[in-house]
Amino acid sequence: MNDTFLKACRGEKTSYTPIWMMRQAGRYLPEYQKVRGKVSFLELCKTPELCVEVSLQPVDILGMDAAILFSDILILMEAMGAPLEFHEGRGPIFHTTIRDQAALDRLTVPDADEATGFVMETIRLLRKELRVPLIGFAGAPFTCATYLIEGGSSKVFWETKKLMYQEPQLFHRLMAKITDSTIPYLQAQARAGAQALQLFDSWAGILAPDDFAEFALPYVKQILAALQPCKVPLIYFANNGATLLELSATSGADVLGLDWRIPIGSAIKIVGKKAVQGNLDPFALLLPKDQLREKIKLLLDDAKDAHGHIFNLGHGIHQFTPPEQAKIAVEAVHELSSR
Repeated sequence: MNDTFLKACRGEKTSYTPIWMMRQAGRYLPEYQKVRGKVSFLELCKTPELCVEVSLQPVDILGMDAAILFSDILILMEAMGAPLEFHEGRGPIFHTTIRDQAALDRLTVPDADEATGFVMETIRLLRKELRVPLIGFAGAPFTCATYLIEGGSSKVFWETKKLMYQEPQLFHRLMAKITDSTIPYLQAQARAGAQALQLFDSWAGILAPDDFAEFALPYVKQILAALQPCKVPLIYFANNGATLLELSATSGADVLGLDWRIPIGSAIKIVGKKAVQGNLDPFALLLPKDQLREKIKLLLDDAKDAHGHIFNLGHGIHQFTPPEQAKIAVEAVHELSSR
């Protein structure tokens, strides 16, 4: 077992910097497209054997040091009773939005093993195949709430902030119900075999620091505190969260994910004795080989004082990224960080 990723999460000495990439099992890989061409996205998410196949692809093809469960952060919202569809070009769609108490009352706190057993089965199957650690995950409550309130993706989050500012008690009750569902969901993933757990807060960066502290962070803290007995590294990634980093450092996470908008050395000074994960701009993978290697070297040098460093992109790998460019990055990180 290659445990370099787990050692870095724990702040232990490693012989090189481990690397994985967010959305590493995804559309940029022709092998993924071949599988995806046979089924819908939701069918893929709910078919453990296919999830295993696409989760293994980036590890086998590119040499990643960790695998991440193939799923979607909104699978849990569907299990809570929010009918979910994915449309090409539009992304996730919830036709029934959650903007009043009656709609909130229709959501339930599901039994994770019963309602999302396909996720747990995927984890059990993956553990039999993998020789690198497996990361489980969920969406952070604020990010999941935005999708339920808006009915899908949004550019301005009008309905979310309107609910947050005009009906804060209702907003908090929605956040509490998502939190109550997320805790057993991630606990079940750990029981099934996930060796690290990541909380994705894709939209945290739309919040001012004081609003993040009031409306989002308390629920992240509650989840991470409840997961401590699982004894696996806990990763919190607040996208576009450079201004939230000081607050995120209080979340209880062992590892903080970083986007590319802040130099990693500056982030390390803020978070102190915590491991960090990141933070190459995903589009930097389009650079010519020599320039990409130089950019990776500079990032590795800037991260030399980290309590632990897991190399990653600052967001998911773009669907049009040539796979060979991702391979160059993996090899460069391994070679340039070797010690």
